Amino acid sequence: MQKTYKILISGQVQGVGFRPYVYKLATGFSLKGTVSNNEEGVVIFVSGESTNINLFYKRLIEQPPPVSRIKYHDSEEIAYQEFENFSIIKSTKGGQLNLPLTPDFAICQDCINDIEEIKSKRYHYPFTTCVNCGPRWAITQTFPFERAHTSINEFNMCKSCLEEYTNPLDRRFHSQTNSCSECGITLKLLKKTEEEIVISKNSLFKNIADLLLQGHIIAIKNTSGYLLCCDAENQYVVSKLRKLKNRPKKPFAVLYPSLNKLKNEIQLSENQVKALTSSERPITIVSLNNYKGKLALNGIAPGLNQLGVMLPYTGILQLLANALKFPIVATSGNIHGSPIISEEQDALIKLNNVADYFLQHDLKIIQPQDDSVLKFSFKHDISCLFRRSRGYAPNYLDINVSSKEKLMALGADLKSSVAFLSNEHLYVSQYLGNLENYDVYERFINETKTFVDIFEKTPEVILVDKHPKYFSAQFGAELSEHYEAKHIEIQHHKAHFAAALGEHDLFDTNKKILGVVWDGSGYGDDGNIWGGEFFEYSNKRLDRIAHFEYYNWLSGDKMSKEPRLSLFSLLEDENILKQKFSNEELTIFKTIKGNNQLKTSSVGRLFDAVASLLNICDYNSYEGEAAILLENKIIEYNIDNCKNYCTTFKEHIPTQLIVEAIKQDYLKGLPIEKIIANFLYTLASIIYAIANKNNIKTICCNGGVFQNTTLMDILIDLKPNEYKLYFNSNLSPNDENISFGQIMSYLNGIN
Repeated sequence: MQKTYKILISGQVQGVGFRPYVYKLATGFSLKGTVSNNEEGVVIFVSGESTNINLFYKRLIEQPPPVSRIKYHDSEEIAYQEFENFSIIKSTKGGQLNLPLTPDFAICQDCINDIEEIKSKRYHYPFTTCVNCGPRWAITQTFPFERAHTSINEFNMCKSCLEEYTNPLDRRFHSQTNSCSECGITLKLLKKTEEEIVISKNSLFKNIADLLLQGHIIAIKNTSGYLLCCDAENQYVVSKLRKLKNRPKKPFAVLYPSLNKLKNEIQLSENQVKALTSSERPITIVSLNNYKGKLALNGIAPGLNQLGVMLPYTGILQLLANALKFPIVATSGNIHGSPIISEEQDALIKLNNVADYFLQHDLKIIQPQDDSVLKFSFKHDISCLFRRSRGYAPNYLDINVSSKEKLMALGADLKSSVAFLSNEHLYVSQYLGNLENYDVYERFINETKTFVDIFEKTPEVILVDKHPKYFSAQFGAELSEHYEAKHIEIQHHKAHFAAALGEHDLFDTNKKILGVVWDGSGYGDDGNIWGGEFFEYSNKRLDRIAHFEYYNWLSGDKMSKEPRLSLFSLLEDENILKQKFSNEELTIFKTIKGNNQLKTSSVGRLFDAVASLLNICDYNSYEGEAAILLENKIIEYNIDNCKNYCTTFKEHIPTQLIVEAIKQDYLKGLPIEKIIANFLYTLASIIYAIANKNNIKTICCNGGVFQNTTLMDILIDLKPNEYKLYFNSNLSPNDENISFGQIMSYLNGIN
């Protein structure tokens, strides 16, 4: 019997080849009708035999296009309609946007084959894409996702590309980013003097590879922003890049030309391989144990036994990789602390003292993004996002939320992000950076405007951190006045805990949940600097039930940059302190300490103090350096031989006593790696002790400290069977998740 159905599909379904997939599937089942994008997703009208419609619908939902993610689907029978055939029709926009945005996708194998096949019209064309891959969010101006709404619309498809675009049997059928060398984006190689090097497209990447081998630094405009590249096996040029980029010790990422090359040098787990070859293609931090290559490791990752590696994820990087026989440094194109650069003239000015050559192209990048960073714990292979950006942003799909009000959350300052809830979907921006940098702050402001413009909705509630001096909080006050919106402050660590509860859908549980929120700093409800907090959540109520004992917060932000100051605050042993401070400094800081009123419970600063005590790091050249170097000292540990430095405590955790116990072992000559394992074991044991004391069996861990994957492993080792342990996996545990947590807090009445 002939019937007609209207089918609605919502989720990550635009810019992923959904409509051409529907077309091929429908015609395969002898169905007629239409498919189009609208502001809520994909709408399908289909007529034919009811059996075929049911089979079509089942196949569509169970086997959607590879990079799509269906969040909602519905099918309803409507009055019978006659259609001449099945067709893709022009998108309609009958209302405001109510669907996820589409992130960038790594180049697929089919497109790699095209750019490597000498007979292909896309041979050596680096902007080769199809419905399954290519830039999306990076080039988005507005939605629904159509070519006319992207910056690639400046390039008109040639006759050949248009034929592919309109051919239902072609892989590029309705591929919105379709182009080729005849009609598409052009590359040019410039000297730093802006003199163009005239060279054929087939020789371009071989020439670039030769320049890299000769020791030059090249700024490459990728599809989401610039990368600064050099030979990763050349110690001299790596050190030069470090100096010119003003990045003394923070590790560089390394791009390997192939998975086989990477596997020959570094042992990878199955999960690491999956991440490295996924459509997100993040930088993945791997262990350097049993490393077999020739990388200039002292320059790339000073003092570390781990390395951030990645594989080519765009046609540009793939063609360069094909011409390389060696791995290259591929670090964000910026001066340390500034946002990634995306515009040609900006790069020529700001990177002129860094790069010898510039590879430019004329595709405008609308949404610049850094590479995402992911790490798996080395023992239990648990994933932890360090930076959520290209490939992941700006969607957050794994949650069902709704609000009568339009909410915008402005996050924190150090690792800033913006979250927006204006419809049935939640959007969390890419990592933006530290708002103390003016250019980052400007990009942060622009991101708020981008969300308002794309969704055509103004926020009715502005959510900010409680810290009165945060730039994000101050801007939030201005924004709420501008939009005549409610202005709500959310305490930093409560937002962290709410982010964990939200990610794991735990707000409506009847059981008590322990929130363990450890980080470097956050403005507390009592005016002190929190960072070592324990919360209890139950029935929409959140209470702070314990914390690490307060100690002196010295010299403001300087404390986070000098781990020795944390040690000074926590240790009274002048013999040790004299090794780190001059007599004049000791006098000054003793006076400051004696008159100080501001206290902290920060576990992040406790890590700093331990790192300084063990002579690992007295000065941070990048955020979190001391903690990273501390964890790095442990190659392996035996949980059965670990010692607890805090076996008893009353109301709060005795911070100074822990440091004193560590000092005693250090003076006895216990190996540093053993002391660090004991320290992490102590922290894990404290978590379970607090849980036992309060009769709580469900534990959520959040905050930057939980980027320490060895601590995660030890927590899993110690976990009794009756306990449930939750970490972030879709969001970073650091301050990037604060904007998400602010929205979760507000929706559930926690502030």
